[in-house]
Amino acid sequence: MPQQRSPEPERKRGTSTPPRDKDTPWHAEAVCRRDEAGLFFAPSKEPTAARLSREDAAKRVCADCPVRVECREHALVQPEPYGVWGGLTAAERRVLLARRRRRAVTSAR
Repeated sequence: MPQQRSPEPERKRGTSTPPRDKDTPWHAEAVCRRDEAGLFFAPSKEPTAARLSREDAAKRVCADCPVRVECREHALVQPEPYGVWGGLTAAERRVLLARRRRRAVTSAR
């Protein structure tokens, strides 16, 4: 008699990242764990051009991260007021949160 297996989390086609153990916290597999925090968080008085360049570099790291969605949701739920999380800047997260609130109000009517 074949053993019944628990369903595995879905993976995107073409990815080599194995499914995460349900007991492993999402941030344990974050690609940014290997990078400098300065890439994801602005130093004080950072010039605009430098900030935009740094944020673009951080977003490139996030683009290949297997836990980008979990990271982004964490930053939206907390909410994290600073830094690049899940490929979004703090300003981009504020816009997304405002949209979610508007949708919630509209759907509640």
